[in-house]
Amino acid sequence: MKTKGMFKSNISHISYPENERVSGKSIQSPILMLIIADYPEFTSEGYISIHELNMYREKYIANYLSAEIGILSNLEKNVIGSLTDDKSLVSSVEDEIGPRTFGQKIADKVADFGGSWTFIILFVIFIILWISINIYILVNKGFDPYPFILLNLILSCVAALQAPVIMMSQNRQEEKDRDRAKKDYMINLKSELEIRMMHEKLDHLILHQQQELIEIQKVQIEMINDILDRIKK
Repeated sequence: MKTKGMFKSNISHISYPENERVSGKSIQSPILMLIIADYPEFTSEGYISIHELNMYREKYIANYLSAEIGILSNLEKNVIGSLTDDKSLVSSVEDEIGPRTFGQKIADKVADFGGSWTFIILFVIFIILWISINIYILVNKGFDPYPFILLNLILSCVAALQAPVIMMSQNRQEEKDRDRAKKDYMINLKSELEIRMMHEKLDHLILHQQQELIEIQKVQIEMINDILDRIKK
C-alpha cells in the first residue's frame, strides 16, 4: 500500500517524498551504469530518490578522480620502464668486440707503444747512442761505421714490421667504431619511437580527460539545478 505523497525507491525499497522522485530515463548514462552495476534489476523505467542519485553522482566523480590518478601513475611507470630499457642498449656498447686473440693483443700493445712519446724519446736516444758509439768511441771503425748501413737496415725493418701491425690495430678500431655507430643508431631509433608513443599516449589522455570532464560538468549542473529547485520549493 502506497503512502500518499510518497514513492518507494526501486533500489533501496525505502519510501521517499514524491517531490524527490527521479526517473531512470533522466539519469546520465555513466551514473545509470553505476546504479545498474550495484542493482542489476534496476532499469531506466525505475525510480530513485534525489538523495540516492546524489550519492551515485559523488561516487562517479570519486571514481573518475581515482581513475585519473591511476592513469597518471601507469604513465609514469611506463616512462621509467622505457628509461630502463634504454639503459640496456647503452650498456651493451662495449670497448671490445668479442674476445681478442693473442696476435690482436700484441698488435694493440705495439700500436699503443709505437704511437707514444715514450717510444719516440727512447728511439731518438737509441739512434744518438748508436751514432755516438760508432763515430766517437770506436772512431768510425766499429760494427757500423758511417753511413750506418746496419742502422738503416734496422730502421727499415722496424718500419716494415710496425706499419702492418699498426694497420691491424686500426682495422680493429674501425670495427669497434662501426659497432658503436650501429648501437647509437639503435638507441636513437628507439628514443624516436618512444617519443612518438608518448605523444600518442598524451593525446589519448587529454581526449579522455576532456570527455570525462564534460560528463562531470553535466553531473554538477544537474546537482546545482536540483538544489535550486529544492530551494524554490
